[in-house]
This record gives sequence, structure tokens and C-alpha cells, in this order.
Amino acid sequence: MEVILCQDIATLGKTGSVVKVKDGYGRNYLIPRNLALAATKENKKAMEVRKAKLAAAYEEKRKEAEALAEKIAKISCTLVVEVNEQDKLYGAVSEADIIRGLEQEGYQFERKDLVIEKPIEELGIFEVGVKLHPEVIGKFRLWVTKK
Repeated sequence: MEVILCQDIATLGKTGSVVKVKDGYGRNYLIPRNLALAATKENKKAMEVRKAKLAAAYEEKRKEAEALAEKIAKISCTLVVEVNEQDKLYGAVSEADIIRGLEQEGYQFERKDLVIEKPIEELGIFEVGVKLHPEVIGKFRLWVTKK
């Protein structure tokens, strides 16, 4: 059975893709949950129109995310942490600590959106990314200083 996906499904494909699935999976799971439509000529034409609208909206959101990434690049967040006599942190700086620091600066992000390449376990200046869009990651500077 061929179906047209109405949503992105990780194991099958992206919205608007025509994929071949087993009959029972399509009839009993995908179609009743409005995850897919039967691949008829009418549905294919309707999906092409919908796909064009979705592509335009996707591009607009990407441009907005790029503009926000430029603003984020100007952010400088400072975290004050406790250290021992050798200036070593007692633990790593967590995502929750970074989120709290950003909230104090007046910015709202979620933990899942942070992109940290390696754990922050020392004093210094680090670049932390924020996933704004599947194609756009904004980066800001994080200063980790001692009390």
C-alpha cells in the first residue's frame, strides 16, 4: 500500500513523501491517526499544494531563526561557581545552571535546545549553542568565573 505522509515520521520519511507500507500498518495505524493519506491522484495533488505552503512557512521560520541567532551572538552570560584551592570546579556546569544564568539575563530557552560540545569543568570562556531551527544554531559566550 502506498501512502502520503502528513507529518514527519522518523522511520518512514518527511511530510509529503509517498512511501510504501504494509497494508495493515497503513489502514490500521497511519490513516486513522491522520499521519498519512491513501496515495490517490486527488490526495497527491492536494499534498503538492500543501507541500508548497509548508516549504514557504519552513523558509520563513528559518529566516526568523537566523535573525534571532544574530541577536543571540551578542549575549554574554556569566556564571559564578565555587572552586577549590587549585581553581578547579567541584562539578561540571550543568545545562540547568546555564538556563538559570540566561533567565537572569532575561532570555528563555529550554534545556533540550542547548548544544554543549563537551562538559564545562573549568573556569574560562566557552561558546554554547542554542538550537533555534533544524538548520540554525545560535551561539553565545558563557563566562565561568569563581566566587
